[in-house]
Amino acid sequence: MRKVFFPAGHPAGVADAPAPVPGPGQLLVCTEAIGVSVGLVRMLAAGGAVRPGGEIVGTVVATGPDVTGFEIGDRVGGVVFADAYAELVLADPGLVSRVPAEVDAAAALALVRGGLVALSALRAGRFAPGESVLVTAAASGSGHLALQLAKALGAARVVAAVGSADKVGFARECGADEVLIYSQPSWGDPVDLVLDGVGGELVQRGVDALSPFGRLVAFSAGGGTVDAGSLLGGLKSVIGFSIGLVARNRPDLVIQHRTELWDLLAAGRLNPRYVDLTLDDITKAIDLVAARRNLGRVVLRTQ
Repeated sequence: MRKVFFPAGHPAGVADAPAPVPGPGQLLVCTEAIGVSVGLVRMLAAGGAVRPGGEIVGTVVATGPDVTGFEIGDRVGGVVFADAYAELVLADPGLVSRVPAEVDAAAALALVRGGLVALSALRAGRFAPGESVLVTAAASGSGHLALQLAKALGAARVVAAVGSADKVGFARECGADEVLIYSQPSWGDPVDLVLDGVGGELVQRGVDALSPFGRLVAFSAGGGTVDAGSLLGGLKSVIGFSIGLVARNRPDLVIQHRTELWDLLAAGRLNPRYVDLTLDDITKAIDLVAARRNLGRVVLRTQ
């Protein structure tokens, strides 16, 4: 038996269920940590998250037929598309990678998805050392790591944009040189690169914050529209980014970026921040993320 989150309405609960059996090309992973994100909140709100997926870190305890590249005992992290919120989950070998044994499960969980998004978005935006970077949703699981990564990779100026004043101190702790609130009439001096994890009206505000030849990387599911005239006048660019599409089309980049993240963590140049809860606290975790009150990644430990 295993504990599983059943989102049959909200508040949701955790109950016992039979352990899954890995089929062809599947791994059975005993989870250590599972992430709660805005994606889960949106799925629950839409009423379609019967078996929600998410990011996990854990140890391979069984393999199905035709699995290559992984063995029982391997520590892995990545994304599963269904039944992620459980003590035992089925994973696709193509969507997980090895996690160093010495890394704490919650820190690893923060990096396997949030860190990957942050670093990949920086690379998609053609970031170069000496440039200035503005990050929206800067206190989020991806945003706080984007601040740290920009600093670690040589940004001359890092600006955090947050939704409320109570997140200002946290953003500064994560390396921001300046912190602004979305509602401020001015976002200060222009920047070379904006990483937007919010969407909506903030996309245009991000474009307006760019210096000539600046780039905005849009990686939020929040949508948004941009006035083309505001791009032409400053020779600005908007780049769409999806880590899921990158993983499907350029898995080599995912491997490269995750290796870089582990190296930066080992060198002490990254400090993943997270809210530490248990699987039984999942309702509390969902409410925390829905209210945008989390600072860093929200992590559910299962061990």
